[in-house]
Amino acid sequence: MVLAEFGSGEVFLSMLWFFLFIIWFWLIIAIFGDIFRSPDLSGGGKALWTIFVIFLPFIGILSYLIARGHKMSEHAVADAERQQTYFKEQVQAAVGTNGGGASELSQLADLKSQGVISDDEFQTMKAKIVSA
Repeated sequence: MVLAEFGSGEVFLSMLWFFLFIIWFWLIIAIFGDIFRSPDLSGGGKALWTIFVIFLPFIGILSYLIARGHKMSEHAVADAERQQTYFKEQVQAAVGTNGGGASELSQLADLKSQGVISDDEFQTMKAKIVSA
């Protein structure tokens, strides 16, 4: 029976091959992502690396990692910084550049404490800021 011959060593080897297969596809995806987002590679360079990785995958991936492995980490850091900057810009646009309602309320409180506006004006303006 085939099941009786399939021991724990074969299970370990099967799992090892499976994880190596997953790692291999992850490497291919990461390398293609780096090839196509590299601003320092020309179109011809991108085409040559792509052809090299497709037709000679083992040699292509290993040589890409050796030749441009340091650039992969630089591109990943630059991409993360761009995403962080974009996120900050979007948050600031949503909140407002002047700090939003909180800064307006503090300015109103300062005006009220200085006696520039009355209590009724303060309540009216505060209601407008809170409802906006």
